[in-house]
Amino acid sequence: MTTQATATAETNNHPEVEAADRQLTYPQLILCSVAIGVVGGLVATVYYFVLENMMHGVWHTLPERIIPYFPSWLPTHHYVWIATTAGGFCVGLILYFMGLPGEMAQVVDKIHTPGRIDIRKTPAMVIASLVAITAGGSAGPEAPLVQVNGSFGSWLGDTLKLSTASVRVLTFCGMSAALGAFFGAPIGAAIFALEIPHRRGLEYYEAVAPAVISAILSFAVFRISTGITIGGFYHFETVPPLTPMNLLEGLLLGVVGAGVAVMFIYVFRLVGRLLSPLEHYRIPLATLGGLSIGLIAFFYPQTLFFSEEQIHTVIETGMTLGVSMLLAIAVAKMFAISFTLHSGFLGGFIFPLFFIGANVGLAIALVVPQVHPTVGMVCLMAAVNVAVTKTPISTSIILSVLSGTAMLPVIVISSFTSFLLTSEIAMIRTQRSRQVSEITGPITAQRSLLQELQAVASSPAPVGAKNT
Repeated sequence: MTTQATATAETNNHPEVEAADRQLTYPQLILCSVAIGVVGGLVATVYYFVLENMMHGVWHTLPERIIPYFPSWLPTHHYVWIATTAGGFCVGLILYFMGLPGEMAQVVDKIHTPGRIDIRKTPAMVIASLVAITAGGSAGPEAPLVQVNGSFGSWLGDTLKLSTASVRVLTFCGMSAALGAFFGAPIGAAIFALEIPHRRGLEYYEAVAPAVISAILSFAVFRISTGITIGGFYHFETVPPLTPMNLLEGLLLGVVGAGVAVMFIYVFRLVGRLLSPLEHYRIPLATLGGLSIGLIAFFYPQTLFFSEEQIHTVIETGMTLGVSMLLAIAVAKMFAISFTLHSGFLGGFIFPLFFIGANVGLAIALVVPQVHPTVGMVCLMAAVNVAVTKTPISTSIILSVLSGTAMLPVIVISSFTSFLLTSEIAMIRTQRSRQVSEITGPITAQRSLLQELQAVASSPAPVGAKNT
């Protein structure tokens, strides 16, 4: 067989460029979204219980058993960095033997081209993310769940031999199901999944209704299975009736939040450059990352973990810390997130970004008494997250639900101010327009594959070659 014939044959068998044009009727599409939502809720439930047990074992049961045996020269509070370093080493081993399953930027890239997420990477993602989050990394379970449930939607679409556009819709349904369970705000979660692939707003509009249905069902299954109550997750101090001055505050806080987010992005890039010499050495890199996370938490314990619970602490006791400490914690969290994600710890950064915003927002309220603490915290949480993720609509909805406040107009102003000011600054570099991906994506994918196959067919394999 000739090189060209071989390339053509292998291209036809490749799942990313295989021709498929089957379309679902709308009732069939809704039925698939229902199935994905139910499965997504069950997956999130199992993940939640496994993670809770692992966290309790590492940070409660294990310390009670081994701390009494610590030598006199090693104070017991050093357990923190020892545990994070050991966790980092375990993360490195998992990535070395199972491969790197990818992070949010790669998920976004796959959504555009080829329109699906590879389910074969799910086992590595589940195991590595559970260990990474348990080890105290500043990254949450939303990104692993997005990849796991999104890949299930892709698998279902491929199994039904659907067109790329239809597979992409089912992938969005899986992503929405993951976020619907995690955030507790199904409509906001579905819109978040549809906004995150782009820098300038939601573009895959045809997936809105199926994605919302999947998110609602996943939310219901998760809440019923876990017994978690429905309602505002955070209990902020009640805000007096809003006035036009609050709208101006939202605008100004959006400007500040944009500046904080830009600072975080530069810190993130700086840490990435510092760790780049180790990027191909998974075990040393992850171990160093775990040590760095632990040392930061040794001085600022509030930076440990992905901050869902730590935001409660800011709300309840943050005013006793003072402005300087709140700002120092926010900066330390920036470095903790950066070391977490650059060292191979898998997870999402949405709640860590919320945590940074809450600290800075409360600090502003302490400096400027005219700004209500709740307004300062919630607006900064929105502005910082939107500047990084480019999700102004969904972030506003999610935070209005999580905070249990009637501040949606102010949150929207803060979100869109930050969004517009940072439109030319991107942390997730694979975010792009759907027109670009739909026109150039399939052509680029097939051309790259053909070139790769032709290169392999025309050159002999080196002696002793081994994949690592």
